[in-house]
Amino acid sequence: MRVLTPAIASPTAVALTHEPSAAARRRMLASRGEPLFIAGWLRALMIHFEVEPEALQRAVPFPLDLRNGHAYVSLVAFTMCDMRPQVGGKFLAWLFRPIATHDFLNVRTYVRQAGEPGIHFLAEWLTSRLAVKLGPLTFGLPYHLGRIAYRHDWAAGELHGEVMDARDGTRLAYGAEPRGHAAFKPCEAGTLDEWLMERYTAFNAAGPCRRLFRVWHPPWPQCPVTVTVTGTTLLTRRWPWFRAARLLGGNYSPGFEAVWMGRPHRV
Repeated sequence: MRVLTPAIASPTAVALTHEPSAAARRRMLASRGEPLFIAGWLRALMIHFEVEPEALQRAVPFPLDLRNGHAYVSLVAFTMCDMRPQVGGKFLAWLFRPIATHDFLNVRTYVRQAGEPGIHFLAEWLTSRLAVKLGPLTFGLPYHLGRIAYRHDWAAGELHGEVMDARDGTRLAYGAEPRGHAAFKPCEAGTLDEWLMERYTAFNAAGPCRRLFRVWHPPWPQCPVTVTVTGTTLLTRRWPWFRAARLLGGNYSPGFEAVWMGRPHRV
C-alpha cells in the first residue's frame, strides 16, 4: 500500500496547532503529583489508516471518537529513551535503567471517554521483557514482546522498519520517504493531521484492568511523508477487518527529549 501526501503549507498562510497541547498541560498540572515520569520520545513515524467503524468498535472497550463519521487507526513507531521518575534523582533513575530505553510500536485508535478525547492502544510491541510484564499490571497496557529493527534517519533520507511478534512470528514492515526539504512544524489547526496527532490522554484496557494516563509535550514538530507498507500479518491476523483498511499517509517527527508522563488512574 502506498500513498503520496501533499507538501506542508507555509506557516504564514495557516494557523498552527496550539490549544490541544496547552489544554493538556493545564489538565496535568491540575493534579497533584504529576507528572510521574519523564522520558524522551524520539524519531517517531506515524502511519494512519481509515477503517470500518463498526468492526473497530467491537475491538475497543471505549466509545470511538469519529471524525465526520470516519474511524481511524494509527501505527506509531518510535524509540523511548531515558525514562525516569520525575522525582528521586539519580538513584531512582538508575533503578529504572532496565526499562528506560527501548523501541516501541503502538497500534492506536481514537476514543472519547466522559467527553475527553484520547487514544486507546489496541496493542503495543516493545523490546523490553521486563516492561512487557509490568505494563499490563500498572497502566493496563496491552504489551507484547517484539523483535524490532528501526532505521529512522531523516538526514540520510532513510525511514524504514520491521517489527516481528516474538511469540508467533507475525510481521510488519514499512518504509517512508521525506518529501523535499520541508521544515518540521506543528500541524495546521483544524486538520485531520492535528486531530490524529495531538492527543494527550490514553484510555487503556488489559483484561479487566482499565486505566487512563495523561501525557504532555509541545505540539508535534512534523512533516508529511510518503509511506509504503509491505508486510501486515502482525495486524491482519489479529484484526481481520484490517485487510480492508485504507492507508491515508504518514507523518515523521524528530520527537522530544522530555515528555511528561502521568500516573495511572482508574477509569
